[in-house]
Amino acid sequence: MMTTHPYPILEFDDNKTAKLNPEVFVNVPFDTDKMVITFFPEVIDTLLAEEKITLSRAIGGENPVYVYRFADTDILITLGAIGCPACGGNLDLFHAMGITKVMFCGGGGVLDKNIEVGQLLVVDGAIRDEGFSYHYIEPSKYIYTDPKITEKIVAYLENHNVSYLRGLTWTTDAMFRETKERIERRKAEGAKIVEMEQAGCIAVAEFRGFAYGALIYGGDDVSSQEWSNRAWRSRKGIRYDLVTLCKNIVEIL
Repeated sequence: MMTTHPYPILEFDDNKTAKLNPEVFVNVPFDTDKMVITFFPEVIDTLLAEEKITLSRAIGGENPVYVYRFADTDILITLGAIGCPACGGNLDLFHAMGITKVMFCGGGGVLDKNIEVGQLLVVDGAIRDEGFSYHYIEPSKYIYTDPKITEKIVAYLENHNVSYLRGLTWTTDAMFRETKERIERRKAEGAKIVEMEQAGCIAVAEFRGFAYGALIYGGDDVSSQEWSNRAWRSRKGIRYDLVTLCKNIVEIL
């Protein structure tokens, strides 16, 4: 049933069948249900060089998606696309292909300079300052991860003595419109990190009904007077270890 609104983004239709559904693009399903989505291309390159992953499938199109398989397990890994429409849309397609357990790992801008580079955030949910998620879940300011899944992630981190924070992200479509006033408002509303995918991915997982969790590490600093890169993209050890960590966690979701 569709609810209408003067502003289209605030309309919502809960019909799970659309004119074009992801199943249309599924020729052969995956033979596993577990996947890691990472935003670290150099980690993919390293794993390939170490022969720890091999190409499992190339999904064609104008922007091909390459899915790899770990050599020692049935877990798949792929490079995430930037922004909710691309990343969330691919996630919906992966689910149609049989994926029901997903761990996401990436980086984001910190809204508090006291969050160190590399500090892990267990994502409890996101502030929905984008458009994609509103086509999957009815309008609201916040969207939350499944608490049962999040608790499994937290339990794993604590059992393995991995330091972490826990909280919300701010998902935005417009990285060049993160103004001082918006940053302060989102921080006051509870966000610890700003990124571009979580609200959409969480919405897809909730709408389709599968397990999804995310770990995001503190990257650049958008909280101070001047933006600081903090050389966050060069933290190769942190990024490699985070992918390994998510590989281990997705097994228990």
